[in-house]
Amino acid sequence: MSVKSQFSHQDVEVLTTRPLYDGFFKMVQYKLKHRLFAGGWSSEVTREMFERGHAVAVLPYDPVTQEFVLIEQFRLGAMATSQSPWLIEVIAGMIDTGYSPEEVCHKEAREEAGIELQHLTKACSYLSSPGGTTERLHIYIAQTDATQADGLHGVEHESEDILVHRIAQKQAKEWLENGRIDNAAAIIALQYFFLNKQQILESWQEP
Repeated sequence: MSVKSQFSHQDVEVLTTRPLYDGFFKMVQYKLKHRLFAGGWSSEVTREMFERGHAVAVLPYDPVTQEFVLIEQFRLGAMATSQSPWLIEVIAGMIDTGYSPEEVCHKEAREEAGIELQHLTKACSYLSSPGGTTERLHIYIAQTDATQADGLHGVEHESEDILVHRIAQKQAKEWLENGRIDNAAAIIALQYFFLNKQQILESWQEP
């Protein structure tokens, strides 16, 4: 049984918004009030929100070789808590104005791994961290020819330095279980694949 919230956008009153930073990303300060579960309205709440836009992440899989195409790159945000800030990830990118999520999947697959995608399949979407950012990430699974995945990739003006990996299905599952893969998009995409593998592969075979 689904649980429907008793509240909606109409139960929030945004009093002011103030830009705090406008660079590669944006930071905006909100002052607002919202309805309370016990009735009435909250006092004025101040929150800073990280406005980074929305993104896609795609997990390419080759059903012939039974391999995933994953990428490795440096992530500054991992330095505080990870043994190494070079992370094993899925292909991902921001959804720029004028592009659909599906178009971004294909573009990023070429830029970050040098591969083409077939049977692009929407898995799910989720809010990355709604207490601090508005970002929504859309997860896709796609078929690819893993034998074409090799080498170094990335867009130079975006300072990308990406190493492409062909990872056996069994190895990826072990990395998922032992924490070698520990970023949200990759975890969610792989978990979705392993939970729905048969259905996904059957859908790719449909005319």
